Amino acid sequence: MKLKKALAVVMAVSMAASLSLVASAEEGGIPAYGDIVLGEDYTDLEATITFLNHKTDRAEDGTMDSLIAAFNEVYPNITVEATAVTDYPEDALLRLSAGDWGDIMFIPAIDKSELSTYYYAYGTVEEMSEEINFANQWAYDGLSYGIPYMGNAQGIVYNKAVFEAAGVTELPTTPDEFIAALQAISDNTDAIPLYTNYAAGWTMGAWDAYIGIVSNGDATYLNQKFAHDADPFSDNGDGTGIYALYKILYDAVANGLIEDDYTTTDWEGCKGMINNGEIGCMVLGSWAYAQMVEAGDNGDDIGYMPFPMTVDGTQYALAGGDYCYAINVNSSETNITASLVFIKWMTEESGWCELEGGYPVDKDGALPDMYTAFDGCTILSDEAALEGEETLLDDINSESELSFNAGGNSKVQRIVESAFTGAETLDEIMADWTAAWNDAQDYLGIETTTY
Repeated sequence: MKLKKALAVVMAVSMAASLSLVASAEEGGIPAYGDIVLGEDYTDLEATITFLNHKTDRAEDGTMDSLIAAFNEVYPNITVEATAVTDYPEDALLRLSAGDWGDIMFIPAIDKSELSTYYYAYGTVEEMSEEINFANQWAYDGLSYGIPYMGNAQGIVYNKAVFEAAGVTELPTTPDEFIAALQAISDNTDAIPLYTNYAAGWTMGAWDAYIGIVSNGDATYLNQKFAHDADPFSDNGDGTGIYALYKILYDAVANGLIEDDYTTTDWEGCKGMINNGEIGCMVLGSWAYAQMVEAGDNGDDIGYMPFPMTVDGTQYALAGGDYCYAINVNSSETNITASLVFIKWMTEESGWCELEGGYPVDKDGALPDMYTAFDGCTILSDEAALEGEETLLDDINSESELSFNAGGNSKVQRIVESAFTGAETLDEIMADWTAAWNDAQDYLGIETTTY
């Protein structure tokens, strides 16, 4: 009871602070994001702000320092102290609960109902959608709390030279074509066809990104229908849907088209391996593309292709935001203003999104050349949850313990283990997932149907 009372006090104080800041913004104390004119406004503002993030690679190679130095050429009196941490998902949550994270952070996996407790609202989703793409990614009650540092168009990173050596002249567009391409790599080259990155754990979560738009072409499915679907893991029989998505992984493992020992995969090492032609492809978001290009002397061999699924003759790609900048609702008005200026500069002027090979966040951003293979694809973004159901997917993810797109990496690792050892068939795994999903729906009182 004491814990609940303490939490209630924290939330009440935070909500009061949020309402006070909204009023302040209306009175001119804090600018609206869209009203800030970069290079003209707040160039004399003095502040020291902190930025907690996961980009240890960009801290180590000096990129973050260079970006901040360029920012300070325009805003010399805003000091930005960036801290990159390795185990960001866990570390960020611990710092968030302790209140020890500063002014700007990338939003970790929290319930959307908690957004106003911790973060300053940039504006309404409608207002922010005029400024950026993916304004609804971290939204609640019509307010937008997150701005992605880059977008991702979900697909597969691959080595073009390996595919060519294997005799694969056209990129696969269906699961059967993809497995055939992997087999050709196995038969005709020394490369590992599909590198699972099993040992890293978090990398396996990449497969979850394709369960909506990519596998069924429906932008409303993930956030509006999935939680209500009574039978989401059934086999459609036509190479579409969630079952067909995970069947790709199961079949690749069962047919020996992965590394010899999945338990010894090396996340850092795989970057150089695919650059050098030792790996054919990996299922990762487009954020990984730049890292693979920079990992050796053969960056021109790295390509990025749409995920191999086709729905009624159309190949779909999901574009969505990556980690999102958020501002501490309890920071001072000066620091919130400085944070808004820094985030807008990073989004519109820094070039960081393009450097990472990201899908544009800025409405006027250009699409990088790496997405050439996506020509002909229909690119969509997931639509937001229906009003009153903003936390429904979070709730069923938690209750079922499947955690799709929310750190449920062990369930995907289970597919690798079962396919490798023969301990379970894919049908048995899907039946188990269905039981957990249905039990959670019953417990939460969710109305169900079959799509």
